[in-house]
Amino acid sequence: MIMADFKFEIKHHIGTLSENNRGWNKELNLISWNGREPKYDIRDWSTEHEKMGKGITLSNEEVESLYLLLNKILEMHK
Repeated sequence: MIMADFKFEIKHHIGTLSENNRGWNKELNLISWNGREPKYDIRDWSTEHEKMGKGITLSNEEVESLYLLLNKILEMHK
């Protein structure tokens, strides 16, 4: 299978969630894919961002929904 070329630009590194045993970091970033409007993105990255793992990309609305859901989880554990 041949994958189409795509471009990305990390507009803002928000934070690192964890590091795996290969030294890759699971990061939350604001990324523009193929010149489109930036979206929030969670995925594993190699140290210099030259390679990436599978991840999830979220719109502003989805981030707001996730925020509300995570707050519910935190409230349940108090």
